[in-house]
Amino acid sequence: MRQARPSARPPATQALKRRDAEPASISARIAPVDPLAHAGHRIDPERRRGRGATINPGGRFEAEQRFDEDDGWGSLGELPPFKTEVSIEKPRTIITRNDSPDISFDRSINPYRGCEHGCVYCFARPSHAYLGLSPGLDFETKLTAKPDAAALLEKELSSPSYQPRTIAIGTNTDAYQPIEKKLRIMRGILEVLAKFNHPVGIVTKSALVQRDIDILAPMAEKGLVKVALSVTTLDAKLSRGMEPRAASPAKRIETIRKLSEAGIPVTVLVAPIIPAVNEHEIERILDAAKAAGAREAGYVLLRLPLEVKDLVQDWLVTHHPDKMRHVVSLIRSTRGGKDYDAAWGQRQVGSGPYAWMIGRRFEMAAERLGFNTARLRLRSDLFVKPEKEKAQLSLF
Repeated sequence: MRQARPSARPPATQALKRRDAEPASISARIAPVDPLAHAGHRIDPERRRGRGATINPGGRFEAEQRFDEDDGWGSLGELPPFKTEVSIEKPRTIITRNDSPDISFDRSINPYRGCEHGCVYCFARPSHAYLGLSPGLDFETKLTAKPDAAALLEKELSSPSYQPRTIAIGTNTDAYQPIEKKLRIMRGILEVLAKFNHPVGIVTKSALVQRDIDILAPMAEKGLVKVALSVTTLDAKLSRGMEPRAASPAKRIETIRKLSEAGIPVTVLVAPIIPAVNEHEIERILDAAKAAGAREAGYVLLRLPLEVKDLVQDWLVTHHPDKMRHVVSLIRSTRGGKDYDAAWGQRQVGSGPYAWMIGRRFEMAAERLGFNTARLRLRSDLFVKPEKEKAQLSLF
């Protein structure tokens, strides 16, 4: 996540000169875009109603790729719509470690694999290929849940060698996606963290987080929690098209307000910023979030790792065919002429004049509104391992 802060960037006059000179060199490296490239994987609109992805290509590790092809008898119209299926996963541990130098946490928890929110741009989609599933519609319809997460977490936190640091939740798939209403795995995790006085940072785009205010508010009083709401757009129609089962923009702003009123510190994430799609809303989103009580703000430029680039391009063909090539061209101009650059320090914010301009707009708006004047550092010194229940004989 990119946070607004003073940065050593070239003066605006230099940036303007660079923008004047850059397009020719970038355009020379940009390959043409074929709007029909993924037509063979495209799913009938009636079968994918209420879903984000428009295609469902096979995973990149599969030996075979399958295509839907009409035999002339209209047989494709007889196929059933995509329904949400949930499988149970039984991992041996629940805390995932990482050593990435450009993110602020070294451990996280993912209660679910896949995400029913269906955000077409989700950078976590390629992970479904490791399950032998498609990063397309499979990612948002074939989910796995970890019902033993709370018990596993308590076991890991109780280890004599465990050292507490903030656990991030929702950094891969949303822990508050619709199936959480029934399964309540995230709530169980929070109950364990509260019992141990363990710090946690939550990222979500769901209003369901309001359900757990009764746990989060007491943790916030101790400096143990912060919540980040991802607000991609304030346009309900655009949101419904690219993140169909996430909370509406109005509900997300309301959630920021509810959490803030309960004393829970809230960050707004303008993420992802998609050139020529939602970038014009940067200032409006920050204005609305600040009015609702958000204290900190960050942004992420659209990331297109692996299969995500195909999903986003076909989504643009379906929903914004008139500006698909323009959007793809701008995206590539922020990635050195490629669809994606995974280099540390650049994957979140991009590079080049256009990415620089987006960054400066965000930073200036955040500074004007008073975001990030003070950074909340969650406490780890309150961590305590509850005493194990003593044997019955100890009562006598």
